[in-house]
Amino acid sequence: MAGNLRSDDNPPPSLDATGMRIAVVCGRFNDVITLRLLDGVRRGVEDMGLSESALVVEWVPGAFEIPYAAKLFAGWGFDAVICLGAVIRGETSHYDFVAGECARGIQQVQLDAGVPVLFGVLTTEDDQQAFDRSEGPGGHNVGEECARTAVEMVHLTRRYT
Repeated sequence: MAGNLRSDDNPPPSLDATGMRIAVVCGRFNDVITLRLLDGVRRGVEDMGLSESALVVEWVPGAFEIPYAAKLFAGWGFDAVICLGAVIRGETSHYDFVAGECARGIQQVQLDAGVPVLFGVLTTEDDQQAFDRSEGPGGHNVGEECARTAVEMVHLTRRYT
């Protein structure tokens, strides 16, 4: 039963990215933030042993275009796709449409392709929140977090397929 799960039943996995191929799709809009997220991904996969040549990075205009590019990479044999972007609320409803459709599209790609597709698209109320989630005080970087999650999910996929 889930209620009886002990912490020692669920140890953190040993993360080794050796031999994996990972694609990163970055939204160019708000690139001051997405560049910071990309630095986090690079740092994360390097720490897990991924060779530099096994990480492919492509840029798209913005968050709305990310799911399409993720679909391409998921179909080209990559082990995982990491999606990075930043949608920061403004004075119009544009935020609601872009953020929601981007999230929906990324989830659909993951389910259709059977490939881990990570949601590293920040959806924040303001610039400060975006900076905080891309290595602000305390060192939190969603890109680095996505790198670890991608490798863990690739291992899960390989265990059962």
